[in-house]
Amino acid sequence: MTASHERTLSVEVCTDGRAFAELAGDWERLYRACPSATPFQSHAWLHSWWLSYGSPGALRLVLVRRGGELVAAAPLMRVRRPLPALVPIGGEITDFCDVLVDEAVGVAGAAALADAMGDLARTALVDFGEVRPGGAMERVYLCWRGPRRRMRDSVCLNLPAVPMKELVGRLPVTRAGRVRRKVNQLGRLGLEWRVVGHGHDETEAALRRLLELHRLQWEGRRVSPEHLRPRFLEHLVRAAVPLARTGRAVTTEFVCEGTVVAVNIMLLSGTMAGMYMYGFHPQLRDRKVDIAAMLLHAATGHLEADEFLASGEVRTLSMLRGAEPYKYRWCPDTAVNQRFLLARRRTRPLLAAAAAGDAARRRAKKLLRKDATGPALTEGAPPAAHSG
Repeated sequence: MTASHERTLSVEVCTDGRAFAELAGDWERLYRACPSATPFQSHAWLHSWWLSYGSPGALRLVLVRRGGELVAAAPLMRVRRPLPALVPIGGEITDFCDVLVDEAVGVAGAAALADAMGDLARTALVDFGEVRPGGAMERVYLCWRGPRRRMRDSVCLNLPAVPMKELVGRLPVTRAGRVRRKVNQLGRLGLEWRVVGHGHDETEAALRRLLELHRLQWEGRRVSPEHLRPRFLEHLVRAAVPLARTGRAVTTEFVCEGTVVAVNIMLLSGTMAGMYMYGFHPQLRDRKVDIAAMLLHAATGHLEADEFLASGEVRTLSMLRGAEPYKYRWCPDTAVNQRFLLARRRTRPLLAAAAAGDAARRRAKKLLRKDATGPALTEGAPPAAHSG
């Protein structure tokens, strides 16, 4: 680690994986002090991701301390392609990326992160994507002293965290009637759900079933290949066990006639419950089970049983990234993640190149959708389904 000091705040850059592991306690305290944090910013998620996906020599954790206490952190790594950049830890399997800033230090902590990230970047770009609206990285962006650019990133669809009856009540009358019939059908089929215990063996067994059912669910169609790789299972189990013990992850099994036919994992933060991943046996599709209704019925049931809804703390039930058509049937609100490009004067050309590349990709996607569906989709309309 290296260190520098400014007023009462000290800044360190951690590049050692073992030191990252030892930060668990300090990171947990900081996580709890950052209102915008999601489980994707927890030490359990990030360190597990690093063990599965990190590259030797690439780790760059920017740590800000006050009197020895960790008050801000930016989980970064260095990449060389397609452009030399500092990017957030988490990769494609992480729906929300962000920094952590203790509310007690506010702007001062964000400014210390911005200055440290600028010094660390040198000849690289800071390319920080998938930040939720209201994320702590917004403060860092505002404190940045060099060239900068804010752009749209992935679309996320959200529902209010309310009981299932209220979710259905938000729908158009005809659609609401169909959903009620589908929910009643779950009982007639004898389909029940249960929450998996917090133990390592129970969690691992359930998540193995989830990924096997996910594979069956997508058999014969295009699926994200990463979800079928052993390292993804290893990461998910390693992260989910401590998250479950702290109430930030819930794994649910759906049972019919004594057999597990579906598994879902939900991640929870102070204000949000996120439907991260599920898998189901194709026989449910054959039996005309409405999978989304099944998952939402169980999710809202769990939140209600554990009094998350009564407390008013969990306000959003997020279907996370992706604008799949089935999600729009629930009349969700749309939120767009942000991508922040931060440069120094001498790296301004990298910022321009990254922005141009993003614009080119968006044009290409628009043309592909136009070729596939006829007229181009209008702003806000559901694009083609994500592959998993």
